[in-house]
Amino acid sequence: MSLLNKTRKLNKILQKSGTEPVVFDDICEILSEELHSDIYVVSRRGKILGHKFTHEFTTKDEHTSILEEMKYSDEYNDTLLRVGETLVNLSSDERQVLNIEKEYEGKNKITTIVPINGNRERLGTVILVSLEDPFNDEDIVLAEYSATIIGLEILRSKQLESEEDQRKNDVVDLAIQTLSYSEKEAVNHIFRELDGDEGLLVASRIADKVGITRSVIVNALRKLESAGVIKSRSLGMKGTRITILNDKLLEKLQIKK
Repeated sequence: MSLLNKTRKLNKILQKSGTEPVVFDDICEILSEELHSDIYVVSRRGKILGHKFTHEFTTKDEHTSILEEMKYSDEYNDTLLRVGETLVNLSSDERQVLNIEKEYEGKNKITTIVPINGNRERLGTVILVSLEDPFNDEDIVLAEYSATIIGLEILRSKQLESEEDQRKNDVVDLAIQTLSYSEKEAVNHIFRELDGDEGLLVASRIADKVGITRSVIVNALRKLESAGVIKSRSLGMKGTRITILNDKLLEKLQIKK
């Protein structure tokens, strides 16, 4: 298959990502198929976001945690982050190469490392491992193009995450603004009583403890539930089960768990 057709296969993934997130394993699968290589996509923090192996192997005992936890050690990830430009066709004894595969010992293992950059920052790394021929110029073009696609998707994901955080903050701000002074006081006491993001509330007990009426507590909870910040379920005489739906609520109330 020509380089043009290979890049078109990758383009289809990028075009799909306009409506749904890119699955990094999809990119790894295309690269692995076209380059006959093991592929790893690694985040800036060393997390393995996607992978695809052409060859079967058993992980060496000292490296079993890598594929179990899908994360490289901080030490090796720091080594990857120091790679500022593509390193092509590294041998097994190069310091940038981590030899985790038992069955690759004694074979002609060749590694290429491609930095993922975007918006003037390092976003991650693509690692390619071959047991066959060295990577040629077309292979490197395809790998670097893939790194660009991955970088764009990481930036898009970060933007969506930032927008979602802002939306959650705005919803909580609006919900808190609807509360009266006594309702805010009641809410603070309620969520300090909860065990984490969920717990059982006995309104009468809180009312007696704080010195407010039970109706103040009920009204406060009703307002927060209407805003979609919490969910409540009456358990009769046992009390009310409260579940926090918006993880920004405790942060805004300055309550640490």
